[in-house]
Amino acid sequence: MRVIRLLLYGLSLSTMAGCASILSAIPSMLGASEAGLVGAAGAAQNFEYQKLIEVLPRYDGLEHHTVAVLVDAPLDLLYTKPDLLDHVAGGLMSRLQEHVPNIMMMHPLAVRQWQFSTPQWNAMAFGEMAEELGVDRVVLVDIQEFRLHPRGNRWLWEGRCRATVGVIERDGYDTDSFVDAWEVTAKFPDLEGLDRDSASEFEIQTGLLSEFIKRTSYLFYTHLEPKHPDKYNPKLDPDLDL
Repeated sequence: MRVIRLLLYGLSLSTMAGCASILSAIPSMLGASEAGLVGAAGAAQNFEYQKLIEVLPRYDGLEHHTVAVLVDAPLDLLYTKPDLLDHVAGGLMSRLQEHVPNIMMMHPLAVRQWQFSTPQWNAMAFGEMAEELGVDRVVLVDIQEFRLHPRGNRWLWEGRCRATVGVIERDGYDTDSFVDAWEVTAKFPDLEGLDRDSASEFEIQTGLLSEFIKRTSYLFYTHLEPKHPDKYNPKLDPDLDL
């Protein structure tokens, strides 16, 4: 009987020790579970931030038509940035040709030559512009602001381009008015307080032009945009043109 009691006593001690080890492991198990839940929540949140949504065009009437891109700007901009019009016109032509089905673009050099040979072209009636250019549609980009710095501070980079973008239909109901028009504003870079030693003028101007051309072209074809623009990280989707 004594032997049996000792065996039972030893069994009870080992059982208690096992229970104690299990109990002691519970907090760490709970901690690991909680960390897993936090990690899963963070991953879900990051996934939400990277979501893209399909955005329809604001105007889809460029398909199967001949199109000219006309760019205008104030005289001071034409003097300080003489290549600005050509960069915008060429960039828009390239993106529209790539993304708008069956579009037939008038070459920017031909449009520019017409502008040079018609000094008062921007005073003409809209319908007359389309007639003289010989196209079905004119995308008129009237740049009102283009700057690389905050006003009065040339030590920081703060690019901003703002323009009115309108469409002229040669065969429209009212050929002397825009069939539709929008204000497009682009900013570059996204960082605030970037000083002039951190980037070159060429980098800032190139980035600003690229952003403006992209936003303007988005008016005319279905595209993807971030669902949460302020949270989206483009580095995680380097192959997407956003």
